[in-house]
Amino acid sequence: MVGVSDDRPPEDSTASAPTEPVPSTPGLSTEKEAAATAAPLRLRTLLIIAAVLLGLDLLTKVIAVAQLTPGEPVSIIGDFARLTLVRNPGAAFSMATGMTWLLTLVAAGVVIGVIRIGRTLRSLWWAIGLGMVLGGALGNLVDRLFRAPGPLQGHVVDFVAIGWWPVFNVADSSIVCGAILLVVLTVFGFEPDGGRTGRDSDTAPDRDLPDGKDSDSKPENTGQENAA
Repeated sequence: MVGVSDDRPPEDSTASAPTEPVPSTPGLSTEKEAAATAAPLRLRTLLIIAAVLLGLDLLTKVIAVAQLTPGEPVSIIGDFARLTLVRNPGAAFSMATGMTWLLTLVAAGVVIGVIRIGRTLRSLWWAIGLGMVLGGALGNLVDRLFRAPGPLQGHVVDFVAIGWWPVFNVADSSIVCGAILLVVLTVFGFEPDGGRTGRDSDTAPDRDLPDGKDSDSKPENTGQENAA
């Protein structure tokens, strides 16, 4: 009996096999945006820090004006640390004494700029640094607006003298410390949105190959290559 031959080609077993989707990795910008969105806004923290420093600055100035006499310093630690009342028409640490009105406008601009940045701020450390700058700027701005000899020309009350350093107040030290903190954050890549520059790109998997395979790895030899 002659067998009946089947001329139909064998079915391709790979045709019906389901194709496994290649996992997609979101872009770095998408990851950063998602992380930033998850972090809470820090405007409230910034304003609380600024309000505390502003209140401390105004309180210490009121006490200094009431208790200290110009030209009669009070020694705390010998000649190194003392309290001495000084009316400063210039900037922090008695600089730019002839530009009081310009310094007033600059301080007002700093206040507006910090508040605008703080509306989208998500980094706690940036909130602390900007809060210190804002509190100090407001403290000295209040003096320039409401103290003698008049609005935009008011003299700032300074009363702390340390060694050879110019006489300063709480607002001055707050501005300087806040600015130093912001510089450090910038140098080390900490961003106002809560992310960190360079960290995501260093840890991102290879996007050219699925499953994070290294593009430099050599392909394995298959049976077909050996047969060839």
